[in-house]
Amino acid sequence: QVQLAESGGGSAQAGGSLTLSCVVSGYIYSTYSMAWFRQAPGKEREGVALIVSDGSLAYADSVKGRFTISKDNVKNMLTLQMNSLKPEDTATYYCAVDNGARRSFGSILSARKLLYWGRGTQVTVSS
Repeated sequence: QVQLAESGGGSAQAGGSLTLSCVVSGYIYSTYSMAWFRQAPGKEREGVALIVSDGSLAYADSVKGRFTISKDNVKNMLTLQMNSLKPEDTATYYCAVDNGARRSFGSILSARKLLYWGRGTQVTVSS
C-alpha cells in the first residue's frame, strides 16, 4: 500500500504563487509515475503535471510555463510549484502515485490497480 498526504493549499491572488507538497510513504516500485491532478466543482478531474521515474515530465497545456513538478527522493516528497496563478486554477488538487508507471493523464485516470490518491488540498485563486 501507498499513503499520500498533500499540504500547501490555500488562497492566493491572481498572479501569486503557491507550493503544494505531497509526502509519499509505503512501497513504491522501481518504475513509477507521480502526478498532480485537480478537480473544480462540477468538472471532471484533470491532469496537471506528471513525472516518471526515468525523469520524463508532462504538463497540461493550461499550466505550461507556470507550474513546475518535482520530486525529492530523500524526503519522499512530490512538489508542485504554482506561479502566475489564475482564477481558473481554483480547484481541489490531488497527488497520485502510479506503480504501473503510466505516462499519460488519461491512462492514469482509467487505471484500476497500482494507483493511489491523496485526499486533496484546496486551492482558491481570486481575481
